[in-house]
Amino acid sequence: MGLLMLLHVLLVASAARAPAAHAWGKEGHYMTCKIADGFLTSEALTGVKALLPSWANGELAEVCSWADSQRFRYRWSSPLHFADTPGDCKFSYARDCHDTKGNKDVCVVGAINNYTAILEDPSSPFDPTESLMFLAHFVGDVHQPLHCGHVDDLGGNTIKLRWYRRKSNLHHVWDSDVITQAMKDFFDKDQDAMIESIQRNITDDWSSEEKQWETCRSKTTTCAEKYAQESAVLACDAYEGVEQEDTLGDEYYFKALPVVQKRLAQGGVRLAAILNRIFSGNGRLQSI
Repeated sequence: MGLLMLLHVLLVASAARAPAAHAWGKEGHYMTCKIADGFLTSEALTGVKALLPSWANGELAEVCSWADSQRFRYRWSSPLHFADTPGDCKFSYARDCHDTKGNKDVCVVGAINNYTAILEDPSSPFDPTESLMFLAHFVGDVHQPLHCGHVDDLGGNTIKLRWYRRKSNLHHVWDSDVITQAMKDFFDKDQDAMIESIQRNITDDWSSEEKQWETCRSKTTTCAEKYAQESAVLACDAYEGVEQEDTLGDEYYFKALPVVQKRLAQGGVRLAAILNRIFSGNGRLQSI
């Protein structure tokens, strides 16, 4: 527990210097956790429900945006939502997992590993309910490509542009704009319909890939470093051809949408695998 306690101290100390960042919007986090819910074993589902706060009404998806609402209460948590890179399309834990003061292990990958370890340790002094809510959120975050974006523009937050006619920024396009546009265009603004569509893709179009998504051979940590590497590569594609004050429309939207949908799917599958390992002793998924 010494390492976990040290990391907590470093997180608290780093809070005041952390740059702002946002996550998948509320819809994206809800979708990720709703997808995960369908792959939980009975043991994991029981363990998760036992930790959920009463206001969640037994629904994991209800707590998955909680970490964003706690930024002002827990200022130390801000740098845990992302792991920006120098823009070389690669994530290196040793190089990139730190806060603005250089404290190591302070990034979304370190946070996923940390909260997983807390939940696996019955003797941990940290609040297991909050640890679960942080973990569920951060697994979503690491799958949003711009959470492993370029450090010099804060993961696209400083690239101001228009999404069709609305003012936005590149980070927000990937957090929320693509998802809300898709819900309007293809799902009659029905979030559940979009979730069901992604679930069908997992069992049909992506069935040959799903086993690879969930596989994690690490015995000591999660495979969050691999997920961040995937996002760093996708982030480079997301930046391609985008300049300050651009207007992004159909061409960008139809290129980004399949990526967003697959990352939501991967995040859900992998969150379920992590929770199954914590509560069931293995990372295999329950069939849906």
